[in-house]
Formats: sequence, C-alpha cells, structure tokens
Amino acid sequence: MERVQLADHLSFSRVIHGCWRLADWGYSAGQLLSLIEFCLERGITTFDHADIYGNYTCESRFGDALALKPSLRGQMEIVTKCGIKLPSKYGMKSYDTSKDHIIASVEQSLRNFRTDYIDVLLIHRPDPFMNPEEVAEAFLKLRREGKVRYFGVSNFKRSQLSMLESYLPFPLVTNQIEVSAYRLENLEDGTVDLCLEKRMPPMVWSPLAGGAIFSANDDRAVRLRAALEQVRQELGAETVDEVLYAWLFVHPARMMPIVGSGKRERIDRAVRALSLPLSREQWFAILQSSMGHEVP
Repeated sequence: MERVQLADHLSFSRVIHGCWRLADWGYSAGQLLSLIEFCLERGITTFDHADIYGNYTCESRFGDALALKPSLRGQMEIVTKCGIKLPSKYGMKSYDTSKDHIIASVEQSLRNFRTDYIDVLLIHRPDPFMNPEEVAEAFLKLRREGKVRYFGVSNFKRSQLSMLESYLPFPLVTNQIEVSAYRLENLEDGTVDLCLEKRMPPMVWSPLAGGAIFSANDDRAVRLRAALEQVRQELGAETVDEVLYAWLFVHPARMMPIVGSGKRERIDRAVRALSLPLSREQWFAILQSSMGHEVP
C-alpha cells in the first residue's frame, strides 16, 4: 500500500478506513476486529473517527475490538475529531472549540479507544465562535502531555485554515474535506490549492458522493455516469467505484480517500483503484462531464 508522508514522523495509508457508520454495521467486537485485520492486511493502517460518530458510540466500539488484540494499536494511525456538540437542551447542534471542551473530548476519546495517544486530532467543523488562542493552548497542552501527536482540521476553507495555523507554533498536517467527481466545490474555491501550497495532503470524505453518483437523476449525475462507464471500459476496471477513486488518486494533491464501508468488497475496490493508469485526458473527460461544459 502506498504511504503518504504528512510530517517527519507521520505517514498515512493512501486508502483510509472510515468509521462514521460503524454503529450501523451491527458487528460484534470480534467481527469488527476481523474487519480491522482485513484492512491492515491490505496496508490500510489509518482509521478515521469522530467523537460524535454513532451518537458518541463508534470510538468505544472500535476500542472494544482493539481490546481483543491490543498489539494492533501500534500498527495503525487513529484519527479522530472534536468540536461538534449534538443537540443540547435547546434541541440544536452547536460547536464548541473551547480549550476545556477540546481537552475533555480527547480525554474521553483516549478512554474510548483504550489507548494513551491519538495520532491526529482534527477540529471537525469551522466554528464561527472559535477563539484560536484557546484552540492553540489546548493543542499545545495535549501535545506536551503526549496525548495527541499531530493536529489538523476538517471542512475548513482557505482563510479559516490559515487563520488557525497562524496561532500555532507548528503546522497543521491535514484538512479533511469533501471531494468527488460529483462534488467539485473544494477543487474550485481554492481549498485544494491551499493544500498544495502548504504541501498538506488532504483526507477526502464522501469520495463516492454518498452514492449520489449512482442514484441521482439530475443532469450532472447522468452525464457523469456515462463518462465513468466509458473510462471504466477503457481501463478494464471491474467497477465504476474504482474509476472514481482513481480520479482522486492521480491528482497531485496526494488525496487520501476515506472508505466508509464495513463491506470488504467495497474496501477492495478502493485498493484496486491504486493501480489504475488513469490518463490526464480521461481525468478531464470525467471533470468536464461533471461540470457540463468544457474547461475555458
């Protein structure tokens, strides 16, 4: 499995396994352990979490599985996020990036995973009420205590990422963003450009657009399906999924797609896509089918 270097002592597997829907898979701890080992056998060593996933249950389920074979912890990178608070007494979701909340969230994540360190902590969403000085204080304390090795963000736009990083004495290592052939916003608004500028490989969520590419009937989806099928046939790929992953893999930003599935065959499709020789012309054919027009 190809590795992506994020810092001097940190690299991720090019394919990342996502645990957003882990609670929906219905796996016992033993079954989840088997899935984790399946990923590791294929070189997928990076696992993506967030404190709120599964209504605050996914981290602990993953920890229960790891407890069955603690030696696996040293073979993986655990990424988790904090900053979103699910409905409170006011019945609404909100954000909390205060120093106290970040530290408390990490302490709970450590208990959930049954580990003494997190490899990378991300702020889950841009917080319009963020005090970057508090975030920096939390990050510095957690790093000094050895509880978090590196830090990043998720869903941050160019100005938001640069603003937060300006308060830190070290660089952020990644921005987890949505990118797919169906969702081009972060390719078009400078978010990916900033990742290239900072040599910051982005993690990519929803690389298959949450299935919209396959199920939607809007003009973009119809055009895109036709282009993807043509490229699939040209490459001899087994599935369109593989073409969608390959479209991300060949981009120079060194994107790392997150495969959020508990099904082994879907994970294998992402791994197979690493070997697809997608050409520049095929890449642009897919892009332009999504845009609905030629590039200028």
